[in-house]
This record gives sequence, structure tokens and C-alpha cells, in this order.
Amino acid sequence: MELKEKLRKKIDLKTKPVGSLGKLEDVALKIGLIQNTLTPELKRPVHIVFAGGHGLADEGVSPYPKEVTAQMVLNFLNGGAAINVFCRQHNIGLKVVDAGVDYDFPENINLIHAKIGRGTKNILQEPAMTKEQCLTAMEKGREIVDAEFGSGSNVISFGEMGIGNTSSASLLLHKYTGLPVEECTGRGTGHNDDGLKKKIEILKKASEKHKVTEAIDILATYGGFEIAMMAGAYLQAWKNGMIIIVDGFIATSALLAASRIDSSVVDNCIFAHLSEEKAHKYMVGFLGGEPLVNLNMRLGEGTGAAVVYPLVKSAVLFLNEMASFEDAGVSNK
Repeated sequence: MELKEKLRKKIDLKTKPVGSLGKLEDVALKIGLIQNTLTPELKRPVHIVFAGGHGLADEGVSPYPKEVTAQMVLNFLNGGAAINVFCRQHNIGLKVVDAGVDYDFPENINLIHAKIGRGTKNILQEPAMTKEQCLTAMEKGREIVDAEFGSGSNVISFGEMGIGNTSSASLLLHKYTGLPVEECTGRGTGHNDDGLKKKIEILKKASEKHKVTEAIDILATYGGFEIAMMAGAYLQAWKNGMIIIVDGFIATSALLAASRIDSSVVDNCIFAHLSEEKAHKYMVGFLGGEPLVNLNMRLGEGTGAAVVYPLVKSAVLFLNEMASFEDAGVSNK
């Protein structure tokens, strides 16, 4: 009997009607298959927030000034952001990475210093980064994940901070899937109708400016340092056999890029939630995923992944600890 069949039998013979735990049963099956065992474990969960600046922010694609990126990194380090609250609540380790913020952080703070540059270039004028910078960012993401894996973590999630990065995510979706820019672009951090219209016009110009088709070239041209680093992180987490909990729109855009480099990366992914950012549903659908919940969230930082972690934990616990009909002496006929 193959492992998948054994896992399905174990799930079905728990003291419950078949299928009655819904998506939790699917998660339990997936985690068992990833870990190649009937008794999976979640060890030392960790969440990594990658932060980076975006040159395109100078064009007004976000209602917030780009200085907010550095300010929010300091907020993370001081423990005051939503992601801090949720990670503390669920005992998830939190690491913050300077992937390329346009700010000089002190060396002696609890920050992973991995700055590739002081923000990306303005893609209305030139590619966001060079191919070399993109590959360097991806490699750094791999190294950061490897360090967590080496410290005993087998379940990981990623978040981001970067004013302007919903624009990068929209353009990556557009370039990787061929969907029209209008369909790929939402309100981000809260544009009104006029702001959204201006954002779409800017992204159309950026799309037409550069003619790239290769996966890495698209990521280098339209991505951010934090998105490229996250893409590398996804690929390494998959290589290490880790459970990957995927957050919302920007985090999924990095996974989309990673999947164009190696489609197998999605095999280890659990999609936490459906973002309120309208094009997230297209991303998730393109990747063949099914979000566990829809909480109308669109904060970023990886907050959706952190909030959903207890559901993933519940899936593993019922598989390991819930009695079977035979154990409990309960008739299932």
C-alpha cells in the first residue's frame, strides 16, 4: 500500500464521518506526504519578513511615502507590528531581513543585514535590478532559509515590507501569466479610484518599456529585492523538505517567480488565505492552490500565514492524536 493510501485510510478511520474535517484532512494528507510519514511533526516554526525599497514608489504607485518601509522595519524590530503580535501569539520565531531598504540601519540591531542595494531602480526608466543582483538576492534567501533549517525548523512562512511592492507583484503576475495589467492591479495599501487609475497607467507603461521573457529576467526587471530574496527562500525551503505556509499577494508573487524556475516548489506549499487584493485569486489559481480561509486581509508582512498556522497545527494534531474507531471501540458501520 502506498503512503498516500495509508494516510487516507488513517484519516478516514478517525472517529468522525469521512471527510467531515474538510480542508484540515487535505492539509494533514499533504504534510504526511511531504514528510513521508504517517506521523508528521511541526518543529520550530519560523516566519521571515523580507524588506526592500522600490524605485517605482517615486511615481506615486502607493499612497504612502517610501520612507515608511524603513519605519516599519524598525517597528518590527521593536515588536510593535501586527506580525509581531501574531507570531508571539502562536510561538512562531520571527526574523527580519534588510533585503534592500533605502536606509542605513545600525549594525548592532537584531536584523539580518542582507542589503543588495538601496532600493530597486525606477522600472519606468530601467530594470529594477540587474540579473546579477537578482541572482545574488535569491542566493541570500536560500542561505537564510538554510540557517533556519539547520537550527531545526521544518515549517516556515514568509512575509514582506516594501512600499510599492504590490506594483511589482502585479507586473510579475502580468508577465508570467499574460493576464491584462488591469486584471492584475488592485488598490494596494488603499488607493481611491483616481489613485488606482493612475497606478494602472504607470504599470502599463512599465510593462511596455521592457521586453523580457525568461523567468529570471522578468523577476530582475519587475521584482523587488525582497521578492527575489523570497523566491530563493521558497526554492530552498522546498529543497529542504520544509512545510511552506504561503501568505498573500506579494508573497505569492515571489512563489509564482520561484515556480517558473522549478514548478515542484508548489508541492510543499499550503496557501494560508485569499487576500483582499483582487488579483491574488488569479495567482493562487495559476499555481493550483486552494486557500484555507478568506479573512478579507490585505496587510502583508505575512500576517495571513501567521494567523492560519494554528489550523495547520490542528491538521497535524488530529492525524496524530485523534482516536480511530478501533482504538475507541466506536462502530463505524
